[in-house]
Amino acid sequence: MKKRMLLYFGSFDPIHNGHIALAEYAIAKDLADEVALIISPQNPFKADVLQTPEYSRYEMAELACKEAKYPERIKPSDIAFVLEKPSYTINTLDFLRENNGNDMEFAIITGSDIWARFDEWKDYERILNEYKIYVYPRKGYAVEKFADRVTLLEDAPYVEYSSTQVREKAERSEDISSMVAPSVADYIRKNQLWTPAGRIVRLTSMIESGDERDVLYVERGKCYFQHNEWGKAINDFNRAKSIDPENEE
Repeated sequence: MKKRMLLYFGSFDPIHNGHIALAEYAIAKDLADEVALIISPQNPFKADVLQTPEYSRYEMAELACKEAKYPERIKPSDIAFVLEKPSYTINTLDFLRENNGNDMEFAIITGSDIWARFDEWKDYERILNEYKIYVYPRKGYAVEKFADRVTLLEDAPYVEYSSTQVREKAERSEDISSMVAPSVADYIRKNQLWTPAGRIVRLTSMIESGDERDVLYVERGKCYFQHNEWGKAINDFNRAKSIDPENEE
């Protein structure tokens, strides 16, 4: 009998208690034998240059999974990091089935907000035809597309906050202990994630490695501005303007 593996795709930037609650729900409801959190890789073309490095996101997910109710059945996966970019869901599915299809059967779980754009996914019809799909509700996003071809998890746990809100609170040095696992909160604090000082270090590293995008200088300039380092901020803003005079920001 094949092991039932439920694939939970996401950036997990950072992983929070809502993610873990949903994975625990899937195990408790016997939707799968195991849940794999497929962490999306760093996207070199993404405008948000401050996306947390992929292995930092993996490490936080690993910490959170260890504190879950079913640590042996809920685990993160870095499989998407090593596959060809850009990272398409169908490519990950094909790879997993090709290499593990004799022992495992795969299903997908995703939120109704993501599902609203499902028909923009690569080979979405093949995904619909070949895989079981579970959709959990997100506020403001009704499941309308392909509703008869998915399983809606109407009683799935719901939290009001998102990863974006966790990052924003961390930026303001506010308490995030109710939103993430204790070990994740500790990791965020120790690594200065989303603090101006931490962002300056990261952006400087990117710039010194040869990345000359104007947006990097704009973002670092903002961080210097927050630190009241006016001269450095102005220098970065001027450098950004010299790279792209049309940069309105």
